[in-house]
Amino acid sequence: MTEQNLSFKPSLSLLDATMIVAGSMIGSGIFIVSADMLKDVGSAGWLLVAWLITGFMTLTAALSYGELSGMYPKAGGQYVYLKEAYNPLIGFLYGWSFFAVIQTGTIAAVAVGFAKFAGYFFPALAWEDVNTFGFLGLRVHYAQLVAIGLIIFLTFINTKGIQAGKIIQTIFTSTKLLSLFGLIIAGFIAFKWDVWTANWQNPWNMGHLTKTAGAVNFEPLLTGAALGAMASAMVGSIFSSDAWNNVTFIAGEIKNPKRNIGLSLFFGTLIVTVIYILTNVVYLATVPLHELAFAKDNRVALSASEAIFGSSGTIIIAVMIMVSTFGCNNGLILAGARVYYTMANDKLFFKPAGKLNKNIVPEWALWIQCAMASALCLSGRYGDLLDMVSFIVVIFYVLTIAGVFILRRKYPDADRPYKAFGYPVLPVIYILMGISFCTLLILYKPQFTWPGLIITLIGIPLYYLAVGKKKTTG
Repeated sequence: MTEQNLSFKPSLSLLDATMIVAGSMIGSGIFIVSADMLKDVGSAGWLLVAWLITGFMTLTAALSYGELSGMYPKAGGQYVYLKEAYNPLIGFLYGWSFFAVIQTGTIAAVAVGFAKFAGYFFPALAWEDVNTFGFLGLRVHYAQLVAIGLIIFLTFINTKGIQAGKIIQTIFTSTKLLSLFGLIIAGFIAFKWDVWTANWQNPWNMGHLTKTAGAVNFEPLLTGAALGAMASAMVGSIFSSDAWNNVTFIAGEIKNPKRNIGLSLFFGTLIVTVIYILTNVVYLATVPLHELAFAKDNRVALSASEAIFGSSGTIIIAVMIMVSTFGCNNGLILAGARVYYTMANDKLFFKPAGKLNKNIVPEWALWIQCAMASALCLSGRYGDLLDMVSFIVVIFYVLTIAGVFILRRKYPDADRPYKAFGYPVLPVIYILMGISFCTLLILYKPQFTWPGLIITLIGIPLYYLAVGKKKTTG
């Protein structure tokens, strides 16, 4: 078989695809973000509402993507949908943002999360200043080196073919799903009614929680500020629930993609949404509200695990997070490179990224993704980048779901083996909720918005440079 006629081989089953959806979604977020969310909204009721709204949005978006994946069952996913619904520029802006921050920044953050929790077993990785050294003017932490090593290792594994990545994804996702269900069951067994009752004394009073000299303060919010606080809280839950669409990037490698991508999106997002809601119920049933909000290093899962399992809870939760982040990063690395592959074949990305190696995977695209994610790890700026990922991600989700309406008008007779559930009502609700979320962030948390917009807009001159080069080279 020559390089010219290499093409992706459908080898992933519905179960494999569902494991990629769930595995890419569950990283370190569910173990951490509820602390900052509680600081923003100040009550148990509004915390769960934020997770419920996020779950509804995720499921609605996934069901709408089912129609798009049925129409375009090929590598590239969201990049292809945006290009077909709008124009190549919009598709490129997504692909550029995906490479510059969305996928690579998430890979970096998840890898550092793995390394940080490995610090429970290897003291040199503990997140302290003594565990750093100077390199090219940067202060580099040993945990960052471990994170880079993890990214390189998983990238190498995925260059050996889809089967290797699939096996890792299935094993680690199954393990973390069973572990999370185990934590939930143990949490309900250890349910503390006095803690639960205390946490639900004022469930609908919204306010900021602050801590001064050891005392926790509650600052009530007016209606407008309350909406901004909810949007700010949902930055955490949306980040934790993102990456479900990664399965669409590998459509060319899924058996019967017109059927199985839509089903995997539904099953994967439903499983994770249920797990996330129940996990937060366990948090609220085992640890007092103020202790959750101000858990050390935001490790709410650690506080709950210690309340459930005692002193061994630290080790249990550290292992769970390491398993979770390892599997999550494998899914992100596996899927992300397929977007650059498709862009390269459209002559909108580096040409070598558009070629498959002898193992029928885009090896060059995998390694350039590895290099970008590693650079973000080394810079230490991945955390700042991820603050605005949710804003950029939701903008592109809104555009993509609006694309369902556009494509129905452009191609009314196109084959649609699966149609968006609840169309047009549910897609419209998602679009309105997504626009509201982004608008509130612009008004109340502009620091979460303008850096991401700048990165996205930098893609405009890059696009025209690529188009100009395409014209000169033919």
